[in-house]
Amino acid sequence: MKTRIAPFALACGLALALPGAAWAQAAIDAAASAAPAVAAAAAAAPAPRIDSGDTAWMLTSTLLVILMTLPGLALFYGGLGRAKNMLSVLVQVFVIFALVSLLWALYGYSLAFSGEGRFVGGLDKLFLRGVTPATFGALATIPEYVFLAYQGTFAAITVALIVGAFAERARFSAVLLFAVLWFSFSYVPMAHIVWGGGLLAADGALDFAGGTVVHINAGVAGLVGAWLVGQRIGFGRESLAPHSLTLTMVGASLLWVGWFGFNAGSAGAANAIAGLAFLNTVLATAAATLSWSAVEALHKGKASMLGAASGAVAGLVAVTPAAGFVGPMGAIVMGAIAGVCGLWGVSGLKRLLRVDDAFDVFGVHGVCGIVGALLTGVFAAPALGGTGGLTPDSFSLGTQLWVQLKSVLFTIVWSAVVSVIAFKIADLALGLRVSEEDERQGLDISSHGESAYSR
Repeated sequence: MKTRIAPFALACGLALALPGAAWAQAAIDAAASAAPAVAAAAAAAPAPRIDSGDTAWMLTSTLLVILMTLPGLALFYGGLGRAKNMLSVLVQVFVIFALVSLLWALYGYSLAFSGEGRFVGGLDKLFLRGVTPATFGALATIPEYVFLAYQGTFAAITVALIVGAFAERARFSAVLLFAVLWFSFSYVPMAHIVWGGGLLAADGALDFAGGTVVHINAGVAGLVGAWLVGQRIGFGRESLAPHSLTLTMVGASLLWVGWFGFNAGSAGAANAIAGLAFLNTVLATAAATLSWSAVEALHKGKASMLGAASGAVAGLVAVTPAAGFVGPMGAIVMGAIAGVCGLWGVSGLKRLLRVDDAFDVFGVHGVCGIVGALLTGVFAAPALGGTGGLTPDSFSLGTQLWVQLKSVLFTIVWSAVVSVIAFKIADLALGLRVSEEDERQGLDISSHGESAYSR
């Protein structure tokens, strides 16, 4: 539409600038000269048309991202908790997925992917108004319904990620209230800012599948939540070890499998970029698993199952913003660095901050999300095997790295501010933390009246 309007607007401007018959003739000439350009633009931009292959791949990717959350993330977190809190973790992830899915359809999608605001979109598609089987969203080869569903899974898992930071002591109702507030004022604006044509998109920030929108955003929120909810009873004095590393390994494996939908699906089509993102997801994750395990073995004398699983997630997080922009060798280097940085995040940094981030949401997702976002600006360079990002013909490593740094800092500040306000509201309205008695009993019984295991 903009290309159709522009020539005639130019003609009108010329007309106003010239007196009498002269300006009239100029307007006619301008319009006539613009006509071939308009026709060429129309020919170069074919009308949206459903491609069955692309649609099938995006439906599959949507299912894979759901698998990441249910049951992948739920089991990963559930195994990391103590037995008395297993069900409480599962319930929080499960219900948040359902809650955010509805909110996404009601207003989230509209605010994220319609309108042209710098920080938030419009209300054109509120309650999915105007969205039909015949409409297209941001992608021209798949139905808008499919694009909507795919993006909704990103929103759901992002909010669900946060609960791992303050697990085993948060009030269920307060968690849900926080989820509504944070989704509305942090996730949705960030999705628009980065992917919906907002501020960082206009700046040229590279985030293929959610380094800023998902991982840094959720990681910072988790850190704020862990601080505000406070440490678990016995933190630093009693053993708070995971009750089932078997379930954690199963969850990590499901996350790895589901992440192919997350990363390769973000290509938006069954094409070569999806293939590149797919391969990079394999390689970066493998490299991070090995680097985390190697450093752990050197430091502690043994490589652990928890370390291997955590390393895999660290690699997945780091490659997420880069998946379609870097080459395979760049992905391997990024994964190897992420494994080391993630290990430091859950050990050295955690001790430095003196925060009870129960399942290391910030240590893995926050730290490795930052590392991945910054390294994307490096390894996207064509000279290092990358694609050149959004500007392959004029890519500048220094410029892109500066843009990536700004996007990281912006995301940290935005998520931190929103998180503090959202947690404070939830605390004032409902109380963030359960009683000491309920916490000692375990949230399975005290909050949900059931137990994960027979006694």
